[in-house]
Amino acid sequence: MADIQGSYDDLFAAVPGALAGLLDDGDAGASVAVFVDGEPVVDVWGGFVDADRTIPWQRDTITNVWSVTKTMTALCALILVDRGDLDPAAPVSRYWPEFATAGKEDVLVRHLLGHTAGLPHWDGPIEDLYDWSAATARLAAQAPQWEPGSTAGYHSLTQGFLVGEVVGRITGRSLGEFFAEEVAGPLGADFHIGLPAEHDHRVALTVPPPSRDEDYASSAPGSDAAPAAGTAVRVRDGNSVAWRRAQIPAASGFGNARSVALVQSVMACGGAVRGVRLLSEAGCDRAREEQFSGEDRLLGMPVRYGMGYGLFGNTFGWGGWGGSMVVIDPEGRMAVAYVTHQMREPADDNRGMELVMAAYDGLKGLRA
Repeated sequence: MADIQGSYDDLFAAVPGALAGLLDDGDAGASVAVFVDGEPVVDVWGGFVDADRTIPWQRDTITNVWSVTKTMTALCALILVDRGDLDPAAPVSRYWPEFATAGKEDVLVRHLLGHTAGLPHWDGPIEDLYDWSAATARLAAQAPQWEPGSTAGYHSLTQGFLVGEVVGRITGRSLGEFFAEEVAGPLGADFHIGLPAEHDHRVALTVPPPSRDEDYASSAPGSDAAPAAGTAVRVRDGNSVAWRRAQIPAASGFGNARSVALVQSVMACGGAVRGVRLLSEAGCDRAREEQFSGEDRLLGMPVRYGMGYGLFGNTFGWGGWGGSMVVIDPEGRMAVAYVTHQMREPADDNRGMELVMAAYDGLKGLRA
């Protein structure tokens, strides 16, 4: 059985056991954390940081969590809403005047958070993703693909720029700076949007699925094809230095399970963790205000979107390309995070949910 490092409450022993099983099945490396009441009951990791399995995964290993980053960006926006600095029902152009062109005058802030704005595709060169001004100018000039608010299509890369520009116009800080100063810093969370070079030695590069190489490109769940429209991101793009340095707030966050679970415990615990309050309870509840329920026209599957988070029954959260995931349960005051650099084919990937279910077994025992 794979060697698992870290610590855990005995009631949650099924979680490290499940992680060991995934590593035994061929995954390179990963970390898992479960926080209850803002404190870790599971904080474990195992495997290797490299595809050749020569360098062990360490306590401070971090990796690209892809779209799990969206939950961090959403939290930043919700903090501004809670402070009264951002109105989700206001037109985006109130904060970003240049956005009110090409039929986007009626796009509301909540449309950006709920994937209903009609700007789902990145249609520029990959290199423009690394240039904030170029990326946001391109999006400001685009026409929506549908009537904003009428339906949803997953804004896989664009959502972070759209929300991040609004945050920047309000605060005078980039999304990554705001997150570092207002969220990660106060909490002591090792999560970064725009990774400084000093952390490069800790990064586990993304490993493509078995039988794939670094040209493997993002696609919808259950699909082997690249998106029909827009520029596809490849594994090699995400493994580049340019990607790490850039702020791509929908997809370029770097952290580990501990940092993801710590930050999102704020949402599980009514806005405060370890004496640090980031939101009111009402501010946390706003995340679960349904913006769309139905079939996502890009993902081709039924979804429920809240304010920047996916809604799943009484829980909420989101997953990233390649398998990383966070699930937040306010009733259980629990956050579960799984962070891996080992991709699997989307149609065959249930790893995150296996670990979430193992965490619930422990929560039942804890609350008994």
